[in-house]
Amino acid sequence: MLEIKILGGGCANCKRLEQIARKVVENLGVEAEFIKVTNYSEIAELGVMSTPGLIVNGKVVSSGRIPAEIEIEEWIKAAVLAS
Repeated sequence: MLEIKILGGGCANCKRLEQIARKVVENLGVEAEFIKVTNYSEIAELGVMSTPGLIVNGKVVSSGRIPAEIEIEEWIKAAVLAS
């Protein structure tokens, strides 16, 4: 099962990123656990300085923007292959 972390304080962009990531996971039929990280000191410890951030299986794949759905799909597929 993949671990996907959504990093951000709960702003509209953070919520949008989570929606897109959940949609991609559902479309791919992949099992994933979603974890929301809203504490900014925790976010900084994870190496993300601007939100929203996305971490897939411990790897920071995006920060400071909402990536395109196809980008998220590629990251999730790569994580599935690596696990």
